[in-house]
Amino acid sequence: MPVRPFLFRLFAAVALSAPTACATTAASQTEVGRLEAEVRTLRAAQASLVERLERLENRDAVSRARSVSPAPTASPATAASAKPEAASPEGGEALGMAPAELTVVRLKPKKDPAPRINTAVAVVEPDPDQMEMFISPVEGSSGSTGSATPTRMEPPEKDPDILDAEYERAVAMLRTGNVEGGVETLTRFAAENPRHPRADNALYFSGLGQMGLKDAAGAAKTFEKLIKNYPAGDAVQDGMLRLAECRVRLNQAVDARALYTRVVTQFPGTAAATQAEQRLAALSP
Repeated sequence: MPVRPFLFRLFAAVALSAPTACATTAASQTEVGRLEAEVRTLRAAQASLVERLERLENRDAVSRARSVSPAPTASPATAASAKPEAASPEGGEALGMAPAELTVVRLKPKKDPAPRINTAVAVVEPDPDQMEMFISPVEGSSGSTGSATPTRMEPPEKDPDILDAEYERAVAMLRTGNVEGGVETLTRFAAENPRHPRADNALYFSGLGQMGLKDAAGAAKTFEKLIKNYPAGDAVQDGMLRLAECRVRLNQAVDARALYTRVVTQFPGTAAATQAEQRLAALSP
C-alpha cells in the first residue's frame, strides 16, 4: 500500500521540473544569439584595424621611398672620356689584337654663324580683376554669356575615429532596445559613407533591426542592397542567409531555395554553406 503515495510524489516532481527545463533552453538560445552578435561586431572591428594597419604601412613605405636619394649618374664628360680609353691602341695591344688603321679627317667650320634665336619673353602682370575671379569666384554669379557655372566643392572627409565611434553608437542603440533609432542611424551611416570599411556591416545590422521590427519587406531591400553594393564584403554570406529568411517570411519559398543554393555553391565549405544546406533540407517539400 505505501507504493502508491511514492509514485504520486514522483510524478508530481517530474511535472514541476518540465517548465524549468523549457525556461533554461530559451535562456540558452537568447545567450547564443547575443554571443553571435558580439562575435560579428568583433569581426568587423578586426577588419577595420587591419585596414588601418595597411594604410599606415603604405604611408610608411612612401616616406621611406622619398627619403632614399637617387643613384648618381655618370656625366656626359666622364662617359666621353671613357670611350677613347677603351678604343686606345694600348688597350688593343694588351689584348693581343692588332691596332686598326685610323684615318684622321679634319672638318672645317662654316664661316656663316648660326642663326640667332630670340629667347627674350615679355613678362606681363595679370589683371587684378581676373586674378580675383580665379582665386575666389562668387557663387551664383554669371558672365556675359550666361554659361559659367559655380564650382562644386566636395565636402571634407570625416575623421575615421569619429566615424567608428558613430558606428559603435548605432550598434549599441540596437543592443539597448532602441531598435528604430539604431536602424535609422545605421542606414544613414551606410548612405553617407559608402566607402567606409564598416558600411556593409551597417547595412547588415540595419536589416537585422528591421527583422526585429517585423518589417520583412524592408529588411529584404536592405539585404539586397548589401549583396549588390558589397559582394566581396565580410557580411555578404550572413546577408544572403538573412535575405533567404525574409523570403520565407514573405511566403516566397522558391526565391529562398534559390538563395540557399547560391550560398552552397558560391561559398562551399563555410559555416554559411552548412546552414544553407540545413535550411534547404527543411524547406524541401
